[in-house]
Amino acid sequence: MFVVDAFTGEAFAGNPAGVCLLDAPADEAWMLKVAAEMKHSETAFVRRSGGGEFELRWFTPAVEVRLCGHATLGAAHALFEAGLVPAGRPVVFRTRSGPLTVTPVARGYELDFPAKAAVPVETPDGLLEALGVAAEDVLRNDQNDLLVVVADAAAVRGTAPDFAALAGIDARGVCVTAPGEDGPNFVSRFFAPAVGVEEDPVTGSAHCMLAPYWAERLGRTELAARQLSARGGSLRVTLRGDRVLLGGEAVTVLDGELRV
Repeated sequence: MFVVDAFTGEAFAGNPAGVCLLDAPADEAWMLKVAAEMKHSETAFVRRSGGGEFELRWFTPAVEVRLCGHATLGAAHALFEAGLVPAGRPVVFRTRSGPLTVTPVARGYELDFPAKAAVPVETPDGLLEALGVAAEDVLRNDQNDLLVVVADAAAVRGTAPDFAALAGIDARGVCVTAPGEDGPNFVSRFFAPAVGVEEDPVTGSAHCMLAPYWAERLGRTELAARQLSARGGSLRVTLRGDRVLLGGEAVTVLDGELRV
């Protein structure tokens, strides 16, 4: 069992993920209990599936999710540190979102994920009141995530949701975003109280939605991103057709043995 801080080069920043390396199939109810015990926004469960590939599933403390970036990065980092994959070679995960590849690069890792473009929708009743923001645009993607575009980074940083009200909105998660300042091309925060996560510190899967939006708006496919949670985290984001490459570092802060 590992705890890995993802999308950061230093401990106690970025997004912490639990990573459980399995030597046999595990019961879904048991994995959910482990995730609830770990209390991270996601815990990854990894099992070798043959041919040098690995099965990967992700659980919040409340539900299984179909796509998670930071826990995928954490899982790859744990496998490399444990010597379970050859140094310098890509690792391929079999997931409910298809095959996902993580490749070691000069600065950490690069994740190859599906793009999840969002389209404009009518603003759901109560959404902006629950967030306490004024929106320029509201969009939704096929993961049932909402993208709320606001004026500037200060509005993103100052967002103070009513989490009870936000949990009642029809969405897996709600991402608030704006143009960046002093470095990053865009900034964001991500809230998902409906699946047991009030605020996710750094959200790889949200950047599969953010990348197409900001690539089109800014007219560029290579972007620097910053998530403005209290812990904070940075990502390198590249849009390539229907894929998004997410670059970031990771740091192991705990490893041990799960005794149940």
